[in-house]
Amino acid sequence: MALNSAYPPTCVLCGAAGFGELDLCLGCLADLPDIAPSCGCCALPLPAGAPDGMRCGGCQRQPPAYDRCIALFRYQGAVTRLIGDFKFRQRLHLGRLFGQLLAEAARWQPDVSLPELLVPVPLHPSRLRQRGYNQSLEVARVASHELGIDVDGGRIERVVATPPQLRLARAERQSNVRDAFRVRQPLCARHVAIVDDVVTTGATVGELARVLRQAGVERVDVWAVGRTP
Repeated sequence: MALNSAYPPTCVLCGAAGFGELDLCLGCLADLPDIAPSCGCCALPLPAGAPDGMRCGGCQRQPPAYDRCIALFRYQGAVTRLIGDFKFRQRLHLGRLFGQLLAEAARWQPDVSLPELLVPVPLHPSRLRQRGYNQSLEVARVASHELGIDVDGGRIERVVATPPQLRLARAERQSNVRDAFRVRQPLCARHVAIVDDVVTTGATVGELARVLRQAGVERVDVWAVGRTP
């Protein structure tokens, strides 16, 4: 409360007073690209008029290794800019906003209990040294505080320095991340949520989910800020 008095929430887009404890005003929040309608499994945005929550054709043909993806927004417009600023321009305060929004979205899932552990998508040590921080970990820390859920402390690591997924064709992304992750220590959680900034084809979170299931995790959810159409 004292921190909010000294630094009141301020909209990161227009500079107006924030809504509640968010660094985003109600008007700008309403203008961000809505994810609905979207697939009830992978959160892929569906064509306008499609029933929200129906499974897309891809998930019907071949369900992903995770159980369900929660995404906040379509990855376009202002969302693309905000995530780019957070990920590449060291605007770390945006991690607080994203973490608060993800926590709120998770609370509103009526048919799924909260996970026991949050697993931010790990960066390879070389990428971490280059960037200076793991953007997914920054978001997970805030969501952890909001929900009272532990964050993985390094039991899962990225062992292959893969090229960025955005530079690859869709068909190349699955092979790019194959065997990229390793569980170093046993996990005691049966239900975990992978935290990522953007889900594109789902190759990265899908491979991480596969590794988590091999380690004995029974349910794997994915929480993402943005989802590409």
